[in-house]
Amino acid sequence: MSHSYPDTQLLINGQWQEALGGKKIAVHNPATGEVIGHVAHAEIADLDLALSAAQKGFQVWKNTSAHERQAVMRRAAQLLRERANEIATVLTMEQGKPLAEAKGEVLAGAGIIDWFADEAMRVYGRIVPARRSDVLQQVQKEPVGPVAAFTPWNFPVNQIVRKISAALATGCSFLCKAPEETPASPAALFKCFVDAGVPAGVVGLVYGNPAEISSYLIAHPVIRKVTFTGSTPIGKHLAALAGQHMKRCTMELGGHAPVIIAADADVDLAVQCAGAAKLRNAGQVCISPTRFLVHSSLKKAFTEGMVDYFNSIKVGNGLEAGSQMGPLANARRITAMEFLVENAQASGAKVLTGGTTLSEAGNFFAPTVIDEVPLSADVFNNEPFGPVVAMRSFEQLEEAIAEANRLPYGLAAYAFTSSLKNAHQLSREVETGMLWINQPAMASAEMPFGGIKDSGYGSEGGAEALDAYLIPKAVSIAMVSTSPRLE
Repeated sequence: MSHSYPDTQLLINGQWQEALGGKKIAVHNPATGEVIGHVAHAEIADLDLALSAAQKGFQVWKNTSAHERQAVMRRAAQLLRERANEIATVLTMEQGKPLAEAKGEVLAGAGIIDWFADEAMRVYGRIVPARRSDVLQQVQKEPVGPVAAFTPWNFPVNQIVRKISAALATGCSFLCKAPEETPASPAALFKCFVDAGVPAGVVGLVYGNPAEISSYLIAHPVIRKVTFTGSTPIGKHLAALAGQHMKRCTMELGGHAPVIIAADADVDLAVQCAGAAKLRNAGQVCISPTRFLVHSSLKKAFTEGMVDYFNSIKVGNGLEAGSQMGPLANARRITAMEFLVENAQASGAKVLTGGTTLSEAGNFFAPTVIDEVPLSADVFNNEPFGPVVAMRSFEQLEEAIAEANRLPYGLAAYAFTSSLKNAHQLSREVETGMLWINQPAMASAEMPFGGIKDSGYGSEGGAEALDAYLIPKAVSIAMVSTSPRLE
């Protein structure tokens, strides 16, 4: 079955349009390597138009009632559901993940929009008891202003949804630089908001040179808030730019999630949960489990179970029926995986399965299990961002916790244990923004989503996500007497 892929335009002031200079960027299908379409390449003149629209849109949206904001967002969520099959197909063509995963991402996005739409109704201020009886003290919550967002290619819909939903719920306008590698699915998401009735300028979408766009938008006086998901080095650079201009930031950066398999863990549960989480989106997930720390008494059983699980996975084009893992997003990821495997072997580790590319066409890499990995190996120090499990054993739980905390990352962590005592110790001592015990990642809209240390700051989930888009304004009103003055 053939599938059509649309060319992608910029969204400026409610209108879809080509870049003023006519420049375009080719989009490739990672499963075939073929050019499947093009995306408009914005330059400074386009950005100026988008910024002007965002400023005007903000003036409209901040004065739109919370009831109307909620209604518009709910209409957008419903349109996203209705178009899920079409959007998922486009997402798979440009990004590579299996069609079922792509549709799951789109439908989950609709749920996130709905949750934040309801939160729009709960942006409350408060009355603070005053020190004088004739004074009224209150705290008002106001939207921070136009937002500049920068999002990655691994979850081209989901990573935008978390940001745009919090922004719109609080009354901010939203200008997004979405990924050039996967432009059409973000455009389809924005079309849902436009068709739902978001006023012109409230949402905008651009593509182009990432460094040029980020440096221009972050420094521009119209932008009052910056939100970014991506690698730690780029996140630090953008945060530094924002700091120069006193812009608020939310940074969701790289992770290197430890997985602790305690001596009393359910091995079958750990294999199924961690294995599925590892191969989701071919391991190209910021919260993907990466450093596997297995108690020595369970090492043999867990290793055999993981190898069997990986060997059962069907790798192929995400649009093909039965495919359980698609290609990596680009050729750079293949090069990175090959380096990690070669480096681990040179360090003394053993490749138990995988470790190789699977075809000449497309960016396919075999699900890989590497055992007896020394701490000096690159895969145990830098986020692999691919379908690679790196394992080593431990004897005492404290030893595993110390290794989990050794690196400057602190985004996500996983653990498996049947002991409540162990669970409490892990929840207290593992340094991470998110911890899942005896389950795969369950990143729900109502829970905080974010990291600590070099994995960033701020939350993109839960009620905490709205705080970064709101300014608390202290207002104190002294009552003036209106009684007649005595002469």
